[in-house]
Amino acid sequence: MAFQPLYTAVATATAGRDGHAKTSDGVVDVNLSVPKAMGGPGKPGATNPEQLFAVGYAACFGGAVKFVAGQQKIPIKDPAVTSHVTFGTSDGGFGLAVELQVHIPDLDRAQAEKLVHEAHQVCPYSKATRNNIDVKLSVV
Repeated sequence: MAFQPLYTAVATATAGRDGHAKTSDGVVDVNLSVPKAMGGPGKPGATNPEQLFAVGYAACFGGAVKFVAGQQKIPIKDPAVTSHVTFGTSDGGFGLAVELQVHIPDLDRAQAEKLVHEAHQVCPYSKATRNNIDVKLSVV
């Protein structure tokens, strides 16, 4: 099946990692700063691309868990996904690694693990990162 667009998010970032980013609708409007751990100033009140990616991946993955559960008619309460996005060096450049910790209330571990692995197959962030970066999944 060919890709069928449903929604397009538009954002503009200026001055790279020590600049500013804003979505076209103005809902997201943030200052950016390189974290101190990466040798930057770590400006108070500023975020960075890794934090924004972590938020997006966590939200998207939680939606994928709910989607898969709904498809299988498994009643679940809202899953909580904690995303750890790590920035590092790789082969002379830079790279990312992700760990997703998923908590699904009132679901036994085996069933939760099955849902998480199935969600990883349908989540757009998981598809985009597959075979590009390490993504570790865990049920907590």
